[in-house]
Amino acid sequence: MDILVLGGAGQVGTELQAHAWPEGVRVHAPTRDALDITEPAAIEAALDGRAYAAVINTAAYTAVDKAESDVAAAWRLNALAPAILAAATKARGIPLVHVSTDYVFAGTKPEGAYGPDEPVDPRSVYGASKAAGEIAVRTGNPRHAILRTAWVVSPHRGNFVKTMLRLAAERDRLTVVDDQHGCPTSATDLAAALATVALRMAEDPTAPTGTFHCVNDGSTTWCGFARAIVAGGARRGGRDVPVEGIPTAAYPTPARRPSNSRLSTDSLREAYGILPRPWQDALDDILDKLAGPVRA
Repeated sequence: MDILVLGGAGQVGTELQAHAWPEGVRVHAPTRDALDITEPAAIEAALDGRAYAAVINTAAYTAVDKAESDVAAAWRLNALAPAILAAATKARGIPLVHVSTDYVFAGTKPEGAYGPDEPVDPRSVYGASKAAGEIAVRTGNPRHAILRTAWVVSPHRGNFVKTMLRLAAERDRLTVVDDQHGCPTSATDLAAALATVALRMAEDPTAPTGTFHCVNDGSTTWCGFARAIVAGGARRGGRDVPVEGIPTAAYPTPARRPSNSRLSTDSLREAYGILPRPWQDALDDILDKLAGPVRA
């Protein structure tokens, strides 16, 4: 069985390639230079070149603030590319598993977690482009699964865990926003969920389709997450520095951040039996892998 992974150089794509797939499953993750997913002819040629059982799209324009001024590039990768993929996979009867984001919601829900069926209301270019990508996937290929996620971290690439460890090594005090709530997510756990869904859809034409949420269990604020990271790093030989909470207003950014990014994973558990572990356990695994000098 051949699986095509797009966005293989990112956090989730890296973990998908490292995932313990069943024997006989071959994962193909072409580089961006080798396959431009915003070009229909390139996608057509790639899908005609091998009989793929499923396509997993983790590729995205994720520079949230830069997207506010780089609008065309964000929409090209986050909305046009999924539309191309959906049409091409539908024509070949291939299920498409697509990663989306909490930013499709306004983030103003006062309490609780967003369910996958709640109305989207993006407040940034990034969120709007990802919401458009979701529509493209839903309307373009009926055999799809969209997994929204949030606050993705791993030992790879740049992310919040590695940034906090680096800053703790450089500074005597950190200030982090403490009024934005969300669910930290391990790229390893998200990749495992994507693999489970893709394999089920590849093997079972009646596998559940639609939109689901995949984040680690539990929630915190960015400040709470930072404190856990710094404390965990200190237990592994890093510096233990105080982390002060500040309001969002004290840290203005070009793109508006959701104040509530909590996502409910109930439907993913019901449809695919996936029960995410607590984010604290996932963080410990990442910190164990990063113990010692922080990698680039």
